[in-house]
Amino acid sequence: GMNMVINDMDMPLIIKVASIPKERMQVYFIDNEEYFKRKAMLKDEDGNLFSDNDERMIFFTKGVIETVKKLNWSPDIIHLHGWFTSLFPLYMKTYFAEDPIFESSKIVTSIYPSDFEGSVSSEFESKVAFDIPGEAEKSLLKDATYDSLIKLATNFSDGVILSGENISESILSNIDDKKIPALTFEESAKENAYVDFFNNQII
Repeated sequence: GMNMVINDMDMPLIIKVASIPKERMQVYFIDNEEYFKRKAMLKDEDGNLFSDNDERMIFFTKGVIETVKKLNWSPDIIHLHGWFTSLFPLYMKTYFAEDPIFESSKIVTSIYPSDFEGSVSSEFESKVAFDIPGEAEKSLLKDATYDSLIKLATNFSDGVILSGENISESILSNIDDKKIPALTFEESAKENAYVDFFNNQII
């Protein structure tokens, strides 16, 4: 393990590994008692977002990237799923931008329909600013709504995959405005759609 600095606090990162022998695959987990030792993933039993989801997202982002560095992997494609991973592209393209292990890595974000109302945190921007003080795009974290998180992820991604039919117009407009390569929900159902998208538009 190692320590991650989150909002000026030292938080221990625990790396666990499991294997799926039949598939000849290893799966890595990152853990932290403070952030992840709870029964639910993102919301409490009343359906409200956990108040520390902002710090959990920062920890998860930095923890996964540091784990990949520790393993000395140089991924061709980093494929992100869900709003909880929305800080990855920002951190990869700013905080970890000078790291040679990610020099050729491309980021693809799968975008899903919104699954929460309101804001993740009113302090999100200032907590990210501890790591990334100068990046203007992080102003999208002022509101930290679902749409603003996805826009932030999109703006630093090399491509996006629309993984649902009810994606908000503001997110779709942002993709068009930024001219980001996109695989539509309809196209994604076709055979080899992902492989073709990665090969022809991302790598």
